[in-house]
Amino acid sequence: MSRIGIIYWSGTGNTEKMSELIEKGASEAGAQVSRKHVSSASRDEIGEYDVIVLGSPSMGSEVIEESEMEPFVSSITPKLSGRKTALFGSYGWGDGEWMRNWAERMKNEGVVLLDEGLIINETPDGEKADQCAAYGAKIAAF
Repeated sequence: MSRIGIIYWSGTGNTEKMSELIEKGASEAGAQVSRKHVSSASRDEIGEYDVIVLGSPSMGSEVIEESEMEPFVSSITPKLSGRKTALFGSYGWGDGEWMRNWAERMKNEGVVLLDEGLIINETPDGEKADQCAAYGAKIAAF
């Protein structure tokens, strides 16, 4: 059984909803999942998981959230080298440049990424909700 740690930041609730749906998909696929807002996550717990899943919405000029998520990601990136990791997030504008940049950054640090990350425009409902749950199942099989 895969142990998955989902750590996210959400401002409007869209990325939080994505995290819930990803958790559901991974759990239904047989994984043991821990889901936490970044404010209650510990850098030391990263080693407890087989797969680390990080989520942030696009903020400002297409960057991850800068006050909590960015410092957390920067602090754990050295621990993620060679580790299985997946990225996700929501956005309301732009074309997903923030996710492409985040994925490229992680690859450059030696992180083993599942893919280029899952991005959802606005609210993850309907087909978008199904995409999130399917992504969770994909993570569980990673």
